[in-house]
Amino acid sequence: MPYKTLLSIKDRDFSDKKVLVIGAGWMAEQYCQALAQMGIRNVCVVSRSEKSVRICCKKFGFQPFHGGYEKCLPELGTFGLVIVATPVHELKPAAMRAVECGNKNILVEKPASLYSSELFEWAKQSDVLNARIRIAYNRLAYPNLWKLKELVQSEGGVTSCRYTFTELVHTINFNNNEPDVYQRWGISNSLHVISMAHELIGMPEEIRTFCFGELEWHPSGSCFVGGGYTHKNIPFSYHADWQSAGRWGIEVMTPQNAYRLIPLEQLYQCRKGSFNWELVETTSAFPELKQGIAEQTAIMLCPEMEQVIPLVTIAQAAEYTKLAEQIFGYTSSKIQPS
Repeated sequence: MPYKTLLSIKDRDFSDKKVLVIGAGWMAEQYCQALAQMGIRNVCVVSRSEKSVRICCKKFGFQPFHGGYEKCLPELGTFGLVIVATPVHELKPAAMRAVECGNKNILVEKPASLYSSELFEWAKQSDVLNARIRIAYNRLAYPNLWKLKELVQSEGGVTSCRYTFTELVHTINFNNNEPDVYQRWGISNSLHVISMAHELIGMPEEIRTFCFGELEWHPSGSCFVGGGYTHKNIPFSYHADWQSAGRWGIEVMTPQNAYRLIPLEQLYQCRKGSFNWELVETTSAFPELKQGIAEQTAIMLCPEMEQVIPLVTIAQAAEYTKLAEQIFGYTSSKIQPS
């Protein structure tokens, strides 16, 4: 049972593991928190900035290295796991540098690339890299998602789905990243919801997409609606209006009940014939951590777990990114200036 497997990671002994984290920002710190909670002490953290990496490592007793991954990786040897949590444009280069330095087990933060063409090309190369590379879609390792999967399977499967990915655009800090991270915000951020929904129902067999409006920083649109059906013959629809109010959410229906992931970290059930949404009790191995982080890290450290709970391959990440490009009206590759 995948749900119970995810809860069991708290009982596993990871103390002999050796892990490298590339990056010392907010996301890298989430991984450091998870590694500390999992009892892993042999952790090195690499960053360009001496100040940021020392601040991060001081909290957990980890070993800091500064000067950038290009300089540090050849000097550090190999690790049981390398976690790449850099800014978006450094994700693939840092992962490839880790492979060049002999590392074989690499977890790369989502989305790995903003362009599906780059991911598809990387997926072709991955066959000869002799390395296990996975993309860190942490929400696909949420325990409540796997609990929902078990429930819908017991009830005959999903009959339909709808999801929403309205963004709180007024809270975005536009000083943290390069412009195309914001111009392709559907991949940078909204893909969390889209991937989670299609993990439940499968990828589209046919889809119609519509984009309306625009924002100064997101010219392809501000309101997105559409739908279709998946290769499992499950109809779905989606809606998001970035100029209005709302939140992320997913609803799926079965022959017996309706289920809601709103917020994504919780699970609610509406029984057939009722209008009431009831909380379905779920938990996680480390409730105090950002969900999915310890879970996907544990799967990377215990490859046999991936037979039960698969992580996202480069090829799958390419398909998710391609779907987002359809939904948001993006190009599949970077347009070079003439």
